[in-house]
Amino acid sequence: MHWLFEPGFFASRQVQTALAIGGVVAVVSAVVGVFAVMRGQSFAGHALTDVSTAGGPAALLLGISPLLGFVGLGLLGGGAIEVIGAQRVRGRDLATGIVLGAATGLAALLLYLVATGSTATGATQTILFGSIFAVEPSTVGLVSGFGLIAVAIVALLYRPLLLASTSSELAAAKGVPTRLVGLAFMAALALAVGLAALAIGAVLSTALLIGPAAAALRLTRRPGRALAVAALIGVGATWLGVLLAYDSYWWGSSHNGFPVSFFVVALSFLAYLASGARRPVASAGRRGAL
Repeated sequence: MHWLFEPGFFASRQVQTALAIGGVVAVVSAVVGVFAVMRGQSFAGHALTDVSTAGGPAALLLGISPLLGFVGLGLLGGGAIEVIGAQRVRGRDLATGIVLGAATGLAALLLYLVATGSTATGATQTILFGSIFAVEPSTVGLVSGFGLIAVAIVALLYRPLLLASTSSELAAAKGVPTRLVGLAFMAALALAVGLAALAIGAVLSTALLIGPAAAALRLTRRPGRALAVAALIGVGATWLGVLLAYDSYWWGSSHNGFPVSFFVVALSFLAYLASGARRPVASAGRRGAL
């Protein structure tokens, strides 16, 4: 197996931390991402990535962990989207666009301040594109705690969230507090995006949130099964991305290697493309049966 695992892969403390954090982030992103796709809030997830982008440099300027900045501003942005937006999809999209524009401007300012006033080398690149091999092992506990909160929100609200995701009108008619459910889900979405920003960067965190979930919903229409399939795809893409990024150091004479984020995004995209390969065949079979 030496052709697949370069020397020192399993013994590396950085690799062990990356696999642990990447696995947690992939599962959380998959669970939250399935409902984000079902609710048509992929755009909201993208907006929260820009909010998280602003949170990273804000945390560095305050001298705290970037993860706290990613999650903290993500929660504020998610709450703002849900509070400003109306129950209708058009109102939600308008609120998302407003938050997205404000977050982009704030992120540009804070990244400029970090780039011109910080002594941390490569801080801007780390915030935007991630550096999972540089994450401290002590962060694993904090990542796991935030991840557990996000998954617990989805688990506790599973039935009303599922009903509100498929038909908000029916959910309201049955007495489901759709606004409260929406606020709780936006909190889970903000946590997922913040964790993904730590793993693969704020700019690319949506890929891990939406890619595996969209692929899973192509493969199965059962929400419970989709959660499991999305988690498998996400963890597989993340762990394989860590392996390929580690191995890429030896691919050339320069020994620079490729970032983990590139492989995770590419593998998630390939999984989505592969998930649609069976659909024309299945559709043809149904037409033949009719």
